[in-house]
Amino acid sequence: MTNFIKDKVIVITGAGGGFGRLIAQKAAALGGKIVCADIDETTLIETVKSITTQGGSASYTVASVADLKQMKSVAAHAIKNHGAIDVMVNNAGIMPLAFYADHEAAHDAWSRCIDVNIKGVLNGITSVYDQMMRQGRGHIVNLSSIYGNFPVVGAGVYGATKSAVNFLSESLRVETQGKIKVTIIKPTGVPGTGLGTGIINRDAIVGILGQNVVSYGSTMAALAEGSNAPELRDPNNPQYAALDPAYIADAVITAINQPWGVSLGDITVRATGDGYIL
Repeated sequence: MTNFIKDKVIVITGAGGGFGRLIAQKAAALGGKIVCADIDETTLIETVKSITTQGGSASYTVASVADLKQMKSVAAHAIKNHGAIDVMVNNAGIMPLAFYADHEAAHDAWSRCIDVNIKGVLNGITSVYDQMMRQGRGHIVNLSSIYGNFPVVGAGVYGATKSAVNFLSESLRVETQGKIKVTIIKPTGVPGTGLGTGIINRDAIVGILGQNVVSYGSTMAALAEGSNAPELRDPNNPQYAALDPAYIADAVITAINQPWGVSLGDITVRATGDGYIL
């Protein structure tokens, strides 16, 4: 396959770990010039080191996606160091699942979720918009979720933020057709990302599982206990149950690794044996 990533300047938020770090590493391995952003400098340094020690190009800027001024500084860093911004990956996000009955415990986390998942994506878009329009081309990749597909219990706020990401993305695509490509990535439940650490009420996962909550709960318990069910861990088996985060990162790389005239608009990657109904 032709390498369309080589020498592209790629800004990635939430690059200190999870999807963000994987995307950064994979894009750098293909010759991309990576600019990493995150609120945690320690993890950013680790990400950059993991790339540069392998001969890749990476730098970082500490920034909160919820702060437009800080995001503009990230964009300015990319332009100063590389003279362009080819791709913006709005990856940073949090997932405070909770029922409305949990509002006392969840309110602060919900507010932060709105700041990061909606305002953060909007700030990421607007921080690079002018530069991409001046260049006459660019690509924005927004991390959404299958939770944004349909409202379910336990995810009123989180699902609303991801639905908003879809709206922001599609309206941007329509407004900038022929200049800025837009890709929406919709991960399913991916246990290895660490997003689950932000859940307020563990029972709120029921919304994404519906009628499969009992059976899939047993499957995940078996995986956690290391039971003898190799088919559940084998991506070559249709019973593969828990998607490795690397496959979502690969979907982002696939979207970026296209000629400028080709845009992959909406991508969902699933483990074929998962129990998610959205």
